[in-house]
Amino acid sequence: MIDKPFSQACENNKRPILAVLARVFGRPGTVLEIGSGTGQHGVFFAEGLPHLQWQPSDRAEHIPGMSLWFDEAALPNLLPPLVLDVTQPQWSAGQYQGVFTANTLHIMAWSEVKALFAGLERVLAPGAAVCIYGPFNYEGRFTSPSNQAFNAMLRSQTPHMGIRDIEDVTALAAQHGLTLQADHAMPANNRLLVFGLP
Repeated sequence: MIDKPFSQACENNKRPILAVLARVFGRPGTVLEIGSGTGQHGVFFAEGLPHLQWQPSDRAEHIPGMSLWFDEAALPNLLPPLVLDVTQPQWSAGQYQGVFTANTLHIMAWSEVKALFAGLERVLAPGAAVCIYGPFNYEGRFTSPSNQAFNAMLRSQTPHMGIRDIEDVTALAAQHGLTLQADHAMPANNRLLVFGLP
């Protein structure tokens, strides 16, 4: 039997994130969440944004755990989770009015981050918005001692992981037609970046 997964970080940051998402994703549509993890964000955001269809996704090994949250919530606008590996050339068919991802870029290899943005270009509808939550560096500098320590811990686990420079992410997004529209300060030295398609 699978235990329902739990992330304290999700509980800590879900309300500040929702406050931004409610403004960015103000119109009805379908939002793809990449890297849904435990499923806590999906439940909270689908409940708080009933005008949206919320589409969770993640690698196959995470689907059973998050599904325990989804089955318990039984929200009509929370769609069944998709198996999604961003490095695969074909993502599930569909066009999305928005994309949200939290705490993914610093655990991916840079090649995977590139694959993520290439995939976004294939599935975003015109005028779509992309919201990316997590820690970022500015001009190669950490924004806090805690982020520097977190980065060292990540790299000690797997060398390809680490906090990304916002300039690198913004340049990569621009290669795929996405422009940085807002950079919101979040609790615990995190940011919520909002990118848009013309």
